[in-house]
Amino acid sequence: MKMALIECRFYSEVLGLSTSMTVILPQKTTTQIGMNNVSRGELHPTLYLLHGLSDDDSIWVRRTSIERYVAEMGIAVVMPQVHRSFYTDMVTGSKYWTFISEELPALARSFFPLSPLREDNFVAGLSMGGYGAIKLGLRKPEVFSAAASLSGALDMAHHFINWEDPTVRSREYELIFGTEDISGTPDDLLWLLQQHDASEGPKTALYQCCGTEDFLYKDNLVFRDACRQTSISLTYEEGPGEHEWGYWDNKIRDVLAWLPLKK
Repeated sequence: MKMALIECRFYSEVLGLSTSMTVILPQKTTTQIGMNNVSRGELHPTLYLLHGLSDDDSIWVRRTSIERYVAEMGIAVVMPQVHRSFYTDMVTGSKYWTFISEELPALARSFFPLSPLREDNFVAGLSMGGYGAIKLGLRKPEVFSAAASLSGALDMAHHFINWEDPTVRSREYELIFGTEDISGTPDDLLWLLQQHDASEGPKTALYQCCGTEDFLYKDNLVFRDACRQTSISLTYEEGPGEHEWGYWDNKIRDVLAWLPLKK
């Protein structure tokens, strides 16, 4: 055990069902071989780390060394389960946006010693989770000071279009978002960029990376270029890479190094 790793099963009032989250908590140790674990105090800075479309709350622990990477940082990592919801209040399905943006943080803080301060809360995710992370950062800037996307599906208004007939959306898109175009709505990250830029409240720092061989690379270029037209702080990185765990295991370390942790 490198840190405290908790598989937490709990009931969600918002979803109306039992669900799960995997949580890493800092634990200061002095005798553990090969590890230098750090704890920053009673209430831990927290990274909410989101999974992709085909995964669950256990996937980051199973596919990367995230537990080892955060050991010397003294931060907690909360990894929730949202199925194939795109972190959205689904038209046909459950209210996963309300769950992830309101209920989950409150429950996690009631279960574990996590800091409620904006400067101590961050969110990141891959693919579908990249979309969820940026949506949380842009819609909840009073909660999250930083949001990071790894190979994110960042142009959802166009991602599920049938290019032979742009009026036709995929069945999965319709289950999540409905039959209407989400452009110009709170589920459209490009629109959220404009709203966030024009707001007078706190601004969330953004990090974005994507492999140049990734099928979502063009989505990422669209988002990058739109963000560069605003005053929002964006750290953008690209390079060789596909939509796979070797890339994400490497880049999550860059995300962790980028987080604006208090010294």
